This record gives sequence, C-alpha cells and structure tokens, in this order.
Amino acid sequence: METLIIEKSPKYNRLINILAIAIPVAVAVLLGLRQKVDLGGWTKWLPHFNGVINTLTALLLISGRYFIAQKNIRAHRQSMTAAFMLGSLFLVSYVLYHLTNESTPFGGEGAIRPVYYFLLISHIVLSVVVVWFVLKAVYFAYSNQIALHKKVVKWAFPIWLYVSITGVIVYLLISPYYQ
Repeated sequence: METLIIEKSPKYNRLINILAIAIPVAVAVLLGLRQKVDLGGWTKWLPHFNGVINTLTALLLISGRYFIAQKNIRAHRQSMTAAFMLGSLFLVSYVLYHLTNESTPFGGEGAIRPVYYFLLISHIVLSVVVVWFVLKAVYFAYSNQIALHKKVVKWAFPIWLYVSITGVIVYLLISPYYQ
C-alpha cells in the first residue's frame, strides 16, 4: 500500500484556517434554522449513531497513541485516519440530525444538571477549537512535516480525546430523553 504524501504549500494553511472558521460557523447557522427539514423518522436514530461514532473515535485515538508509542507508524496512521474519517462522518450526521429534529431538552434534575451542562458546554466549545488542531495535525502528518505534527498533536490529541469522551457522556446523560 502506497503512502499518501501531500505537498507542502501555503495554500493548504490558508485552506485549513478558512475551514477552521467556516465549519463551526456553518454548523451554528444550520443549527439556528427554525424550519426543520422532513426526511422521515429514520433521522431519530442519528444521536445513537453519533454516540457510537464518538465511542469508536475515542478508541481509535487511544489506539493511535498506543501505536505511535510502539513506533508502529503504519498502524498509527491507519488509526488516526480512521478517527478523522469518523469525525467527518459525525459532523455530517450531527448536522443532519439537527436539520431534521428539534433539540432534545435535558430532563435531569439535582446535582447531575450542572454536571451535564458543564460537560455539554465544554464539549461544544472545545469541539470548535479542536477543528483547527486536527486539520493541522492531519496536514502536517500527510505532508511529512513530522516535527510540526508532533507540536500540534500535543494540543490536538488531548482536546480531541476530551471532545470524543464527553460526547459519549453527554449522549448517555441525554439519551433517556430522546423521543
């Protein structure tokens, strides 16, 4: 299997910076739409699908970290590429769900309520922040700029792992309230 190598170019840095802003803005705009699109009842299962995606992403991130510690670059690259692909699929599925369904209110009471909202808010804020780091990490890896890849991954990995794990926790906390 041949390894994909992307050329080093300032145009990719510009594209990453544009995407890191455009993706969260587009998601916010789409989520803000009051008129929902009717694609049928199948979209109701998307939060459960997203919970699975977040779980798998977290496992892939952990396995990717393990593989690079073992100096197994090929397995590391495969794990991280799969995590990136799942993250992209999650984004599409998340937007599709919110375009077609109203947001589900959290029904928990007592001490769990502030815990839920802390996790949700930190998850949302960091999911916006992590886009730039992940895009940079992928670009640096695939353009063979390994020193820069290592620098950005020091931030990308823990943030992305936190976002993935809190995504699963938030899903588990709100799942009893899905209709």
